[in-house]
Amino acid sequence: MPRAERAPRGAKVEESAPMRACCMLSEILEEAGLDRQKARQLRRQLLEGMILLCRWQLERMDASAPAPKKKTARKVDIQ
Repeated sequence: MPRAERAPRGAKVEESAPMRACCMLSEILEEAGLDRQKARQLRRQLLEGMILLCRWQLERMDASAPAPKKKTARKVDIQ
């Protein structure tokens, strides 16, 4: 499938040939100064950070969880 041609910014695009979503996203990233490689690196860094945070939370939960105490029933006298 051939790539969709992009119209210059501000130019009117024909109604019969709408821009594909992937091309629009590429254009937005390009305008923001992000290329595909940089976006991929950022995504990977974000996911690794989330994994690290989750592991840290799990370690905290395991370390701070006291051993469950067995509750014993108390006898109470009712008057």
